[in-house]
Amino acid sequence: MLRFLPSLLLISALPLSAQDWPQFRGPSSNAVVQAADIPVTWSGTDNVAWKVDLPGKGWSSPVLSGDKLYLTTAVARGTDQDAAGPRSLRALCLDPETGKELWNTEVFAESTNSPAIHSKNSHASPTPIVSDGMLYVHYGHEGTACLDLSGKKLWEQRSLAYPPVHGGGASPVLVDGLLVFPCDGADGPFLAALKSSDGSVAWRTPRGGGATKKFSFCTPTVLEWEVKKQIISPFSDAIAAYQPADGKELWRIRYTGYSVIAQPALGNGLIYFTTSYDSPVTYAVRPGGSGDVTSSHVAWTQDKRSPNTPSQVLHGKELYQVADNGIASCLDALTGKIHWQERTARTTSASPLLVGDTLYLLDEYGTTTLLQTGTTFKKLGENKLDGERTLATPVPANGALFIRTEKGLYRIGKR
Repeated sequence: MLRFLPSLLLISALPLSAQDWPQFRGPSSNAVVQAADIPVTWSGTDNVAWKVDLPGKGWSSPVLSGDKLYLTTAVARGTDQDAAGPRSLRALCLDPETGKELWNTEVFAESTNSPAIHSKNSHASPTPIVSDGMLYVHYGHEGTACLDLSGKKLWEQRSLAYPPVHGGGASPVLVDGLLVFPCDGADGPFLAALKSSDGSVAWRTPRGGGATKKFSFCTPTVLEWEVKKQIISPFSDAIAAYQPADGKELWRIRYTGYSVIAQPALGNGLIYFTTSYDSPVTYAVRPGGSGDVTSSHVAWTQDKRSPNTPSQVLHGKELYQVADNGIASCLDALTGKIHWQERTARTTSASPLLVGDTLYLLDEYGTTTLLQTGTTFKKLGENKLDGERTLATPVPANGALFIRTEKGLYRIGKR
């Protein structure tokens, strides 16, 4: 299915240099970076600066700021990290040059509120944020906290109770002194904002809409629109924009879909996203308007091999996406026309990266496929680790590629 309306406006989401990587999908939340020093060839042993084992289990991506690397994990009692039961929810700091652990802080002690989770999830899946000397860590319904960069906990917030499905997944975003994240569980879904200064609840906005399956896991994104900011947040059966100051819903577009995961992409005056389960559809919509703008603000839709899980990457007038079954696509970002669709990997959960003109696609088996951007398919290479499970989105920073596996963390590239 394909529909088109002309796009006249420009949304800015500029790529930044590959030095700091402070949040999920990088400085601009778009997984795009201009850098000439990110490695393009490696294996489990070749061009590996270091590999370290990590305690517990977590699928959060690392974040980097200055000369420190931060990530979260959940440590179960005993040796089986997938077993039900209490967990120690932790934040870690590593030296990105050596992999040496600098500190390891227990954020929430022996959580007894660990829910049953999906086999592709963990109890520490949301990616933290590092900003202005603070580290913000989020564990879904199990709580949120702020640490200083020495690992000291400054505040915690655990009052936002909701019934989770499959565990937590969405990463927070930081906007105007607020930490914003969805609480889309089995019932009563809402979007919440905490004051970054003390963790108190600034606002919580009910989702509404009457979706049958209410749970979703989508990281919001921040749009600067007509000199003002909007928080763009897809959820079950709708995407909506919210006013940062008070959480007021500004507009929404309806669709059919639940367990929405992929973070939206911004550009060309459009917002790009997918509707996830059961039959994912790629949407391009125009921001703006008021109330329900479904009939007026959908630019185009495309329903062939859209992703449930991996986020999309925008490169000028080309939109790149990889479906969960490993089939990658390049779409015309203005019309939704498919330039090419090719199988590039096996099952994929990690979101693609765009480094310069090279796409990095990591599948769940440790294989990264490199593609040349463009409307003609061109594979540049393939790099394999040792077969460890890989679901976290990799991080290109400091002249290296950091890849989290089920048991550890690699720094790809020479020191």
